[in-house]
Amino acid sequence: MTQAANSHSSDFPTLRLAHLYPSLLNVAGDGGNVMAVERRSAWRGIPTEVVPVEVGDTPDLTEFDVIFFQGGQDVEMAVAASDLEQKTPALQAAAEAGVVFLAVCAGLQLLGHRYIPSAGPVMKGAGILDLETRGGSQRFMQHAACQVTLGGQTQTVVGFENHSGLTKLGANLRPFGLVVAGAGNNGEDGTEGAVQNNVLATYMHGPVLPKNPWLTDQIIRIALERRIGGPVELAPLDDAFEQNAHEVALAKALLNRGKRTALEPANLGRSTGQTI
Repeated sequence: MTQAANSHSSDFPTLRLAHLYPSLLNVAGDGGNVMAVERRSAWRGIPTEVVPVEVGDTPDLTEFDVIFFQGGQDVEMAVAASDLEQKTPALQAAAEAGVVFLAVCAGLQLLGHRYIPSAGPVMKGAGILDLETRGGSQRFMQHAACQVTLGGQTQTVVGFENHSGLTKLGANLRPFGLVVAGAGNNGEDGTEGAVQNNVLATYMHGPVLPKNPWLTDQIIRIALERRIGGPVELAPLDDAFEQNAHEVALAKALLNRGKRTALEPANLGRSTGQTI
C-alpha cells in the first residue's frame, strides 16, 4: 500500500468511535460497520478507540468522532427508546458539534421524532432528524441499492433492507440516497435514509460498510477533517475483495428490482417476456 502524498499516520489523531447499545441492537450484524471503520483506519496507520455505550451510560458524546446507532427489532427498540430519553441531550449536542453519525434502521427511526409501531406504544425519538416512522403491514426484505452523494462524489451504495417501517422525511430533510433497487424509506417516494450535516441514516444492513469501501472512507475522512480542521487525503487501499462483494450485492439487488420483497418471485433472467 502506498501512502497518499500528504497523508502520514503520525499526522492523524486517534478516532474515537461510540457504539450505541452493542449488546442490545445487534440482530443484523451491523457491528461489522464499526469493524470496517477500525480496519480501514488501521490499514492506513490511523489509530481508533471503540467505546461501547450501553443502557444507563451517559457519556459526553461530543468527545467522539463517530457514533454508530444500529438496527434491532421492536422489542429491543423499545428498551433503547426508553433509555434514549437520558441520552437525547448528549446526542443532540454531538450532532450540532458535527460528530459523524451512522444510524441504521432502528437507529434511523429513533433519531427521528417518533416511531409508531403497528402494535404497542409510540416510541419517542431523539428529534435530531425531521422524520417520522409508522409500522406498516408489509415487510421490505431484499437486497437494495441507492445513489449517494457525499463530498462532491456520487456512488452506488448497496445493502440489505429488512423493515416494515414507513418513514416520511420532513420537507427540508435530504435523503441519504435515491433508490436504485429496493423499497427505501417507504416503497413509494424513491428516497432512502436521511442526511443532515454529518448525520447519516440508512435502512441498509449487510452490514453496509464492508460492502461499500467508498462510504466507509467518506465517514473516516469527514471525521478526521472535523478533528484536524482541514482537508484530509486518505491513502488508497487495495479494495479488490470489497469491490467484488459490492458487485455481487448490486447484481442481486438489480435482479429483484421492482419487487417489494424478496419473498416475491424474482425474474431470474429466463425468457419470460418480462423485464426486471
